[in-house]
Amino acid sequence: MAQIDPATDTLVGEWLTLPDVADQLGLPVGRVKQLLRDRKLLAVKRPEGTLAVPAAFLDGKQVVKGLCGTLTLLFDCGFDEPDALRWLFTADETLPGTPIDAIVRRRATEVNRRAQALAF
Repeated sequence: MAQIDPATDTLVGEWLTLPDVADQLGLPVGRVKQLLRDRKLLAVKRPEGTLAVPAAFLDGKQVVKGLCGTLTLLFDCGFDEPDALRWLFTADETLPGTPIDAIVRRRATEVNRRAQALAF
């Protein structure tokens, strides 16, 4: 897992450890690790060394709808985990808010258009 810088750590805000994610999703930690390997979820090492997932990626007992597709697009554009986090959590005045806020509000299609445009 990639390590993030303190500025990105601050952008994200609230974090969950893998056991916390497993508990919230009602899954074993091994299944959460599989979601990470499959890139349906993203975790990074925080500055203090803890492996964590942004809390904004979860909606109750599930991964935010639309996140997986957006992560795929970002990785296909050549983003690594820290770059993807910075992009998802950086304010975009044309959305308004951040891309992750828009995904949570069920506007993943617009976010994905923007992510696709990064490739060209």
